[in-house]
Amino acid sequence: MGWSYRKSIKFGPFRLNLSRRGMGHSWGNRLFRVTRTADGRRTVSVNLPGGFHWRKTRSTR
Repeated sequence: MGWSYRKSIKFGPFRLNLSRRGMGHSWGNRLFRVTRTADGRRTVSVNLPGGFHWRKTRSTR
């Protein structure tokens, strides 16, 4: 079994994500969030009341 590590540090609406693969960051709230992962992917998420959500991920290429 492989090992993993994940730590998230919050600074208000900004979040710093540390993992075995590197460092990522995100900002926003429960309704709208923009995330940049350690491998460079960018994700925009919109969550609406009633279980509706939309997510768009763009790769580095």
